[in-house]
Amino acid sequence: MALLHVVYSTSTGHTEHVVDTLLPVLIRKDVTAEKQRAEAASAEDLLKGDVLLLACGTWNTGGSEGQLHPHMHALLTDRARAVDLNKKPCALIALGDSRYYYTARATEHLMKFVREHNGTMCVDPLILIGEPYGQEEKIAAWGQKLLAKVTPKQS
Repeated sequence: MALLHVVYSTSTGHTEHVVDTLLPVLIRKDVTAEKQRAEAASAEDLLKGDVLLLACGTWNTGGSEGQLHPHMHALLTDRARAVDLNKKPCALIALGDSRYYYTARATEHLMKFVREHNGTMCVDPLILIGEPYGQEEKIAAWGQKLLAKVTPKQS
C-alpha cells in the first residue's frame, strides 16, 4: 500500500480546499494519504510515506512578489534546509493570482527545493490560477494522473 504524505500551507483556506478536494480522489484500498500543515512540519516529516506532496500558494514573503507562503518558506529554507529526500517521489501543487506578474512562481521554488534536495518529480505540478473553487474537475483529473504514478502495479 502506498502512503502519500501531504505537507501544505494556507492562510486563506484555498490550498487546504485543493488538498481536501484531492484526497478523496487518491484514497483507495491501495493508497492512503495523510496531510500536515507546513508550520507543524519538520525535516523528518518530509521523509514520511512513499510519496511527498508539497502544496502552497504564491505569496509576497519578505516583500518580494512570487515567493512561497511564509509557513512553507520557513519549513523549506530553515527547518528542512539540509534534508536529503533520497530520490523520494514528489508531487507539487502551486496556487497563484493572475493579478500579479509572478502569477504562480511558488511552482519554481517548490521544484527547486525538490531538485536541490535529491527528490524526483513523479508527475507534472498542478498549477491553479485564481480561486480554486470551481476548479475541482481539474484537481480531480490531476489526482488521477498522480494516482497512476503512485498506485502499486498489479502483476
